[in-house]
Amino acid sequence: MSKVKVGLVQMSCVKDKQANLNKAIEKIREAAADGAQIVCLQELFTSLYFCDVEDYDNFDLAEPIPGPSTDALSTVAKELGVVIIASLFEKRAEGLYHNTTAVLDADGSYLGKYRKMHIPDDPAYYEKFYFTPGDLGYKVFKTKFGKIGVLICWDQWYPEASRITALMGAEILFYPTAIGWATDQDEETNKDQYNAWQIIQRSHAVANGVPVVSVNRVGYEQDGAMKFWGGSFVTNAQGKLLYLASHDKEEVKVVELDLKESDYFRKHWPFLRDRRIETYGPITKRFIDED
Repeated sequence: MSKVKVGLVQMSCVKDKQANLNKAIEKIREAAADGAQIVCLQELFTSLYFCDVEDYDNFDLAEPIPGPSTDALSTVAKELGVVIIASLFEKRAEGLYHNTTAVLDADGSYLGKYRKMHIPDDPAYYEKFYFTPGDLGYKVFKTKFGKIGVLICWDQWYPEASRITALMGAEILFYPTAIGWATDQDEETNKDQYNAWQIIQRSHAVANGVPVVSVNRVGYEQDGAMKFWGGSFVTNAQGKLLYLASHDKEEVKVVELDLKESDYFRKHWPFLRDRRIETYGPITKRFIDED
């Protein structure tokens, strides 16, 4: 299959987990009605972004994967004939939790999960309090509509993660994400932060010759202190923006990608061919110094 239609769902969330799941399902239906074959939801879409505080009660939001949410989405995937990428708070065992994305194929089958590898610990993003770093490695999922690589939010800053996923055969990189602006920041800072976020992900498309789909949440949370900046986007395999969402509205958008472009761009810009892999050993060091 050379062409595939990807759907992104950029939405705001409320405290009610079931209400968020129901809303996401409605928007998946909307995307499928517009022709989407793969639909990506934003990071932790069943809840508000709870990592702004360190609160033990928030662990009650977690669930097993597979579990109730994947069961509900599996039914929808099978009914609509679409692949669903669903970012969830996983309870793996008592006291062991991950930030995890499940992938459901177009026949409703559960293909597996990816556990977020890079875990931030910044003001209002206290993820290390909740999430154990992923231990499944980087993952590629063979779906009805192509081989897809899934990474999660903080992973998006790391070219190593995108490179490895692309080298595993991913034809598209998907990033469910949740990032925003503190509302007491000035506009110039806001603009600089968003541009950095978008640029780094578009560079993954260029370096690897694969399309990138980044899906962010939108809306005010944390009692108005945080504005999740939306700005979800889709690029082709050369990093060209094919779609850019707004910063303040819920959106469902379907974009057609031509997967044959990867071969074209990789031939004309042969970055994969010209990699000097024998020189890359030092990258496994924390820092290259004498200590």
